[in-house]
Amino acid sequence: MSVALCESLPRVRGSYTANAPLKDHLWFRSGGPAEILFRPADLEDLQAFLGARPAQLSITIIGVGSNLLVRDGGIAGVVIRLPATFAKVATEGDCIRAGAAALDASVARAAADAGLAGLEFLRGVPGTIGGALRMNAGCYGREIKDVLIEATAVDAKGGLVRLTAQDMGFGYRGCAAAADLIFAEALLRGSRDDPATVRARMDALVQEREAAQPVRAKTGGSTFKNPDPARSAGRKAWQLIDESGCRGLRRGDAQVSEKHCNFLINTGAATSADIEALGEEVRARVAEKFGIELEWEIKRVGVA
Repeated sequence: MSVALCESLPRVRGSYTANAPLKDHLWFRSGGPAEILFRPADLEDLQAFLGARPAQLSITIIGVGSNLLVRDGGIAGVVIRLPATFAKVATEGDCIRAGAAALDASVARAAADAGLAGLEFLRGVPGTIGGALRMNAGCYGREIKDVLIEATAVDAKGGLVRLTAQDMGFGYRGCAAAADLIFAEALLRGSRDDPATVRARMDALVQEREAAQPVRAKTGGSTFKNPDPARSAGRKAWQLIDESGCRGLRRGDAQVSEKHCNFLINTGAATSADIEALGEEVRARVAEKFGIELEWEIKRVGVA
């Protein structure tokens, strides 16, 4: 199947890899392969591929896999992973222009070095700018919607699309931008401040995160979205999970973190099936105790 699929794909300057293992690209270190992994050479190569690809081809875009669970059967079709040519970060006056493959933490550090405040929260967001745009990522009271000026994306036919923050239709841990858009870069707003002061605030956020979250573990980050406070009596997802008796709960080598209950961790050789089943058990226990259906924040893709 993969060989036939490869033969139907357009010629590119980047690379195709059939049956490409994805485990090493994912924070959970679990999951099956990509039928085809495509690494475009640059933006123009990505546009050309999308413009010439077979119409019914399934496309999945992944970043550094920090908020992603790939099921054990892998991902059919083509998985696109943007290379370092999409990870450039540059200062433009009081703004930062960042490629979609740039790590959020790298953008935060670049802003601090340039004496730009307001982007410190990105130091605590695992993943890339592309994922942050899609998920409206945030922490400590700030989200990407608060700093975005404009995003550039490639549509399903290879055309460039520019979206303002209003165009993005941001909501809690999501946006209304078309699902088939692949983000290429973002222009983010900062404000002038002393670099040392910005770094100090950023370092404080990092210390707080490391004290509260299992950042050294194999995890996908925050697992479930916080529910509507009106329905949960103000309880966040981790509190509902904890009060439902799930702290430390295990399924094989998958475990609910003892340190932060809204994190699932791979303690050894957990499969994606183990991790997903554990998450569903957590959801069932919370629903039984509180009548609240927790919604997955981690994106789950592929076949079981």
